[in-house]
Amino acid sequence: MTILITGGDGYVGWPAALRIADRTDERVLLVDNFARRGWVEDVGATSATPVASIDERLDAAREVHGLTNLSFVEGDLAEKSFVDELLAVHEPEVVVHTAAQPSAPYSQINGERANYTQHNNLQATRNLLWGLEEHDLTDTHFVETTTTGVYGAPEFPIPEGGSTMENQGERDEVPFPNMGGSWYHATKGFDAQNMRLAHTQFDIPISDVRTAIVYGTETEETRADDRLKTRFDFDYYFGTVTHRFCAQAVAGYPVTVYGKGEQRKPFISLEDAVEGLAEVALTDPDERPEGLTVYNQVTRAISIVEIAETIADVGSEYDLDVAVEHFENPRDEDETHKMEIENDRYADLIGGQSQSFEDGVDDIFGTLTRYADTIEAHEDRFLPGVLSED
Repeated sequence: MTILITGGDGYVGWPAALRIADRTDERVLLVDNFARRGWVEDVGATSATPVASIDERLDAAREVHGLTNLSFVEGDLAEKSFVDELLAVHEPEVVVHTAAQPSAPYSQINGERANYTQHNNLQATRNLLWGLEEHDLTDTHFVETTTTGVYGAPEFPIPEGGSTMENQGERDEVPFPNMGGSWYHATKGFDAQNMRLAHTQFDIPISDVRTAIVYGTETEETRADDRLKTRFDFDYYFGTVTHRFCAQAVAGYPVTVYGKGEQRKPFISLEDAVEGLAEVALTDPDERPEGLTVYNQVTRAISIVEIAETIADVGSEYDLDVAVEHFENPRDEDETHKMEIENDRYADLIGGQSQSFEDGVDDIFGTLTRYADTIEAHEDRFLPGVLSED
């Protein structure tokens, strides 16, 4: 049996591969084209944590954790010929698809990057889904990390996947509409629709794991050796709000909250995200839900101002004097929106949240204070700026 993990060099993909490989004796094959490293360099930024080469990572996985079942192949999933060869040679029984251009701000820079994001993300998913059909692999369990961002910010509790629609006295369960607010988020809405089509037309078992904003620097496996660390982006384009705020604190800058900052967003720790993907990937076929299953991969909703205040509190334990400052909000958004999102199916999968937000922030500071020089050298990347010309 082979478990294929796309985006295996990425922030979530790499630690998920370690967790999955540690839980099974089956072969775990990573695939990546290292594009994420190039995108971050494109905006003049870098990972705060040094990112080892894939060969160094695999060596460390073998030496530290005894993971002899991990291997890697380099290639571009947007190229159909590569995907066809990949599936024909390795015939995976599970595909965990974490590969994508994941940044909404990057997709919004200009038309070129919007086009690239949509071509890259949609083409890769279509190639994999059609490849499973064309290579007689329709029993393969296809797992993709989409995003809770496809839901937008409705005023009612967000369901775990579908919703009930009523018209002229008749009711039916329908997929939640794609309400993503960026060219990136739109790709994940289209992916969700394409996965639904692949299930309907090809009978491929699908798990659509709608991932919230992930925060954290470590998992159980990555702590053991610096060569196993995953990346940590803190710039405007690829650094999520918690990561940017923590990096600002380490560099001696105030944490900047736009407007009231009372709007809540869905979050999940890296540890809990990795655990969920491992559970979905390794569940026995006879025990997993049939058909197409949507998981809201989220453990709690947190307001932006709560994030800032928590970072200030935890930062004091690292002798960081963190100020929280409010600025006029340049975005057109409800600064008091109280998001509610259902996650019963996902919570049951992982047995509930294993790491609190406070502990996750403590983890981040424990790592970032080691690499303060790197953050300070790139502190101009906290805000959008001129892209590199290389």
